[in-house]
Amino acid sequence: MKKFILIVVSLPFIFLAGCHKNLTSISGKLKNPVKGEYLFLAEIKENKVENVDSVKLDETGNFSFKREISYPVFYLLKQSNDNFFTLLAEPGEKINVKAEYNKLNEPESVTGSEGTTKMAEYNKALKSTQEKLRGLSEIYRENSESPDLGKVVMTIDSMAQNYLSEINTYTKKFINENSGSLVTLIALYQQVAPRVYVLDPVKDIDYFLKVDSTLFKLYPESGPVKALHGQVEALSESVSSEKGSLLAPGNEAPDITLPSPDGKMVSLSSTRGNIVLLDFWAAWCPPCRQENPNLVKAWEKYHDKGFQIFQVSLDRTREAWMKGIQEDNLGKWIHVSDLKYWNSSVVPQYRIESIPHNYLLDRDGKIIDINLRGKALDEKLAEIFR
Repeated sequence: MKKFILIVVSLPFIFLAGCHKNLTSISGKLKNPVKGEYLFLAEIKENKVENVDSVKLDETGNFSFKREISYPVFYLLKQSNDNFFTLLAEPGEKINVKAEYNKLNEPESVTGSEGTTKMAEYNKALKSTQEKLRGLSEIYRENSESPDLGKVVMTIDSMAQNYLSEINTYTKKFINENSGSLVTLIALYQQVAPRVYVLDPVKDIDYFLKVDSTLFKLYPESGPVKALHGQVEALSESVSSEKGSLLAPGNEAPDITLPSPDGKMVSLSSTRGNIVLLDFWAAWCPPCRQENPNLVKAWEKYHDKGFQIFQVSLDRTREAWMKGIQEDNLGKWIHVSDLKYWNSSVVPQYRIESIPHNYLLDRDGKIIDINLRGKALDEKLAEIFR
């Protein structure tokens, strides 16, 4: 009987402990507050920002909010629509914010929130880039009437592209290092200037897909995550359609830069001036191996006339790749691979669903035809080199 009573008595404490685990507090102190004004706590939901709590400030500027949450939530500490600070709160966190009443977006300190700290870390890098770009604008103004303005503009443009490339690389690294955190969602949509986004939704769609697939599995009930999921679905359809048209005959083939067997980076664009067969294959692929003798014949027949082969492998190991090249006598032309199998960067880039898969390119790198094999390839090359 005593044992039974002990268990029953313990249950309320277990229940309370479970509730406490999800209780998140957001408190702090505002300097120079306006007595009687309100400080709002707003939640960023799927398609709106909604005030969920408020506190009337006194002369001390102290405030405190408590929220019961079961997954990470974006909140705004808001005095007005122009004066707010974004927080990423996780269940059980005790967040403390100290700031000037009129400068919530520049808090003196924020503690107790890992997500918010990560956001601040990213914003610091972003602001550094924005300051560098503003510095270039100042250089332009100082030289606006200079006779060397043309050279100055070229230099400024080159520097700007470097700065944009740096923040793009930093953002991708930030997303990779913080996988599973909602801070990656914020990183997707940052701008260095109005409508100048750090990540390009088309060129960098892999990162949009990566963040969406990870977060939607972890937090399917989160409003911002659901909004991202819908946007990425629409974006994916749009990009697939656009890529399909970009890979049509007459358009320039997207460039590829991957390691050769000796580890040197080789670009598809380095073959310009030749008629090029861009061929995707793998040593583990029987249809590819069956097609390789036709490539050897085409090479021997047309190479001296300006025919080149740029062969991209979807193999998993260098050993298998090298063995396939040797066994099929393919060592005369260009070979590259990142050895990532179906995770290779070329798979989404060229929308590869099966191999062998190839593109015949003209001397300017534009697509002539797609998936020419055997007799069809020979006839097309004969027509070109006639």
